[in-house]
Amino acid sequence: MSPRSRLTRRTQAGLVGITAGGVAVAIAVGSSFAGVGSSEPVAVAARQAAGHKPGPAAGGTLVTQVSALSALSTATLSPDTMINRARTWLTANNGGPVPYSMERYWKDGYRQDCSGYVSMTLGLGKPGLNTVGLADARNGVTKRLSSVSQLRKGDLLIDHSTTDGDFRHVVIFEKWANASHSAYWAYEQRGTYGTTHRQLRYGIGSDNYDPFRPVKLGGGGGGGGGGQLPSPSVSWPVLTSGSRGADVRSAQRLLTAGGHALEADGVFGPKTRSAVIAFQRSRSLVADGVVGPKTWSKLIRTVRSGSSGQAVKAAQTQLNVYGHGLVVDGAFGARTKAATVAFQRNHSLQVDGVIGPETWRALLGTR
Repeated sequence: MSPRSRLTRRTQAGLVGITAGGVAVAIAVGSSFAGVGSSEPVAVAARQAAGHKPGPAAGGTLVTQVSALSALSTATLSPDTMINRARTWLTANNGGPVPYSMERYWKDGYRQDCSGYVSMTLGLGKPGLNTVGLADARNGVTKRLSSVSQLRKGDLLIDHSTTDGDFRHVVIFEKWANASHSAYWAYEQRGTYGTTHRQLRYGIGSDNYDPFRPVKLGGGGGGGGGGQLPSPSVSWPVLTSGSRGADVRSAQRLLTAGGHALEADGVFGPKTRSAVIAFQRSRSLVADGVVGPKTWSKLIRTVRSGSSGQAVKAAQTQLNVYGHGLVVDGAFGARTKAATVAFQRNHSLQVDGVIGPETWRALLGTR
């Protein structure tokens, strides 16, 4: 059977065979390769698809078995630690992402492809397992989940099949992008773009992606409300140029509240980046144009019954991500307080109806 006839639904839109150095590479044009909500033309989508180069075959020259790695960490990882490691490659290349390569190794010793990137976040031996090796139960690195509904921060979605003629790829799940769980935020290492953080739909529906959990990924308990610490698995999102969605819209509203007026369109473009840099300079932060934990901690404002303005709109925007259906009017009235109380109860937070630092962190950092 030819590769064309074996392609899954997500790659049936188109196929071009390229032979270079005796290695056949399939380039598929499918909607799920582009970020959620993408309006890019087909030519751009094709370039994105080409970026998802297949991982090395199980019998290839790259590492498939743990026994072939230089070393293997046995320490348990917290989801936050894993995600924080993933973030480092977003800016490790002189402020930019680590470039994609199946042959080259980054300065930390890990291979610069999708599976080398994941091996780095897991603290596996260098240069890292390949995609097939990450999914192989005999290596004891991951365990397969029964459904995507079980996904939590730090889990993996892996296309690991070696028999379907399709690409092999692995991404790191961070959090759900919406209450319907039809998309999620993820970190990945992909051709052309290198390390990226964006919304994806891999594994949601009929395709070859399966959910896996790293066996040494620990959980996190504890409360966290107005003054308590939230679960260790809750962390601030990182927003950079190209990010989209409710988190960006909330950041834009909080920037406006801080004196840097922006349209809350949910798109992190040049104007938003300039406003972030200006805000960071005004707060003596590193002016890198990235909204990370330190910038969020300065952006947020405590809001409660009687509060009004852009910060309240940002809070209402985040509450609506969880299905509370508020009118985003900037007025913290009885309905907004009731939604806040319900959210705090559902996320083991201090139930006081006040959106302070830890409730903000949970609103932005969980799905």
